[in-house]
Amino acid sequence: MKTECIGDFVKLKGKTYPCTVSLTMDLVGGKWKAVILYHLKDEAKRYNELRKEMPSVTEMTLSLQLKQLENDGMVSRKVYGQKPPIKVIYSLTDFGKTFIPVLDAITTWGNQVVREKGEFVSIE
Repeated sequence: MKTECIGDFVKLKGKTYPCTVSLTMDLVGGKWKAVILYHLKDEAKRYNELRKEMPSVTEMTLSLQLKQLENDGMVSRKVYGQKPPIKVIYSLTDFGKTFIPVLDAITTWGNQVVREKGEFVSIE
């Protein structure tokens, strides 16, 4: 039996998963969640700052992914002000910060793959 699955399943917030890898991928999987976490790992950002750093993500997708990350406790959303224009800041929670070593490992591995099999390009 795998050590990460001492029982037949694992459970978090009422959801049951076949293993911890499945749980992890539910929290941070998909095309944009890890990218969002990467952009928040060094500092808190406003929504528009995230949009500028990820120009190919749609507004709807970014908004949905941020809500999911917030609901899962990875990202904090703080609203400043009562009426428009309000200021909304996103940052990693303490729980979200525990994922930084994984983000660093993903970044290192991705850089290695590009160096060995691809190329870094600039779009001007």
